Amino acid sequence: MNEQSLKRLEVIRNRTRRQFLQDCSVGLGGIYLASLAGTASASTNPLEQRPSHFTPRAKNVIYIHLAGSPPTLDMFNYCPELNKHDGEECPDEFLAGRKFAFTSGTPKLMGSPHQFQRVGEAGHWMSDAVVHLREVADELSFVHSMHTDQFNHAPAQLLLLTGSPRQGRPSMGSWVTYGLGTENQDLPGFVALISGGTQPSAGKNAWGSGFLPSVFQGVQCRSKGDPVLYVSDPPGMERELRRMSLDSLTELNQMQLQQSGDPETLTRIAQYELAYRMQASVPEVMDISRETAATLEAYGAQPGASSMANNCLLARRLVEQGVRFVQLFDWGWDFHGTSAGTGLGDGLRNKSRSMDRPVAALIKDLRDRGLLDETLVVWGGEFGRTPFREGRTAGSKVLGRDHYPDCYSIFMAGGGTRRGVSHGTTDELGFQVATDGVHVHDFQATLLHLLGMDHERLTHRFQGRDYRLTDVHGHVVKELLS
Repeated sequence: MNEQSLKRLEVIRNRTRRQFLQDCSVGLGGIYLASLAGTASASTNPLEQRPSHFTPRAKNVIYIHLAGSPPTLDMFNYCPELNKHDGEECPDEFLAGRKFAFTSGTPKLMGSPHQFQRVGEAGHWMSDAVVHLREVADELSFVHSMHTDQFNHAPAQLLLLTGSPRQGRPSMGSWVTYGLGTENQDLPGFVALISGGTQPSAGKNAWGSGFLPSVFQGVQCRSKGDPVLYVSDPPGMERELRRMSLDSLTELNQMQLQQSGDPETLTRIAQYELAYRMQASVPEVMDISRETAATLEAYGAQPGASSMANNCLLARRLVEQGVRFVQLFDWGWDFHGTSAGTGLGDGLRNKSRSMDRPVAALIKDLRDRGLLDETLVVWGGEFGRTPFREGRTAGSKVLGRDHYPDCYSIFMAGGGTRRGVSHGTTDELGFQVATDGVHVHDFQATLLHLLGMDHERLTHRFQGRDYRLTDVHGHVVKELLS
């Protein structure tokens, strides 16, 4: 190959599809760029409200994710037969072909150290690890037959929240705001709140936008310090000067949009404008000191603190102001029993105390304000815990359970769900789903359905194919709908 041919090949390699479309003055490329140029000067807002596919039951979502996954066998899924066989070797039929995160050999079955009783008219089983949730038991819809494909934290969280165990897919909140937009244009459509001192194992991918425009990613807000990092103007920057700067940036970005045709430029314009509006709106909505002393006491919230209680109260304030999707992450639910704090006895009681009261208060508060019917509250982890003892703690007095993907419990409240339902069951030992299994993709399809969206129609074309939250799976669990 001669030198001229090599140079020609290099030019072809360096030519991107965007450059090709940009240089085309006729054909599909020219039409596409002309349409973008026509919209560039318009007031385009990616977060404006959009119609749902059909009449929704819910308008907003508060998703409470307990990172690490709570031992629901010790909280909500009562298995008296497991207690009867406590200490016996686990039957081989439940171990054959299975992999566990930290258990090998033949583990011992382990009953729950907690006392259970039926509560409310619905008769939900609850242990002594949860006290305040009993007060709202009849508002709750339990799914005791959840199951997933992953048994390690990060991939399980990604599968649950993005539809794939690998990084790069949009999160659930991003899909929802992409499909519906949001009511309040002065606040983000999707907000993430973190407690427990640590991000979830999936990191910021848990509220990222993946291949969707970045305007749909979750905005992480804080209950202590500045509500949003770097949203404040630097010293000496007055409001009028900030407005002039943004107007100039918008003109430059619109020129760039006409030249490049990159849709992320529209996102950049929208994000600058949203950040400007957030400077006034976010501090007000994030200031829980505006609440009454009685409300603060009900949640156990303390202005200026960083806690699950504060975040539950903030979640109510945010949906009250029209934020579409609020995701709460609370770290510290990985109950292996490798220390007193991760033990199933006092360790679980202590951790539950920080969650039980504020979640119950949130549900009651939404109900009393007339918001529960239109707000879907979801509670759960990324997988379950084993019916046998954690393999690393055989000689310890502290009890713990390993990761387990085959069955676990979650609950929902409000947002068009049936009150007081217990959907699905496990076998008597809590090893397998016995009836009405609900895979994470089924759960995702059901959540979108409650918001008025068909999970098969909510798609985005990327790299030559249409993607959706539920991948190529998922069925709506109609038994959970009111």
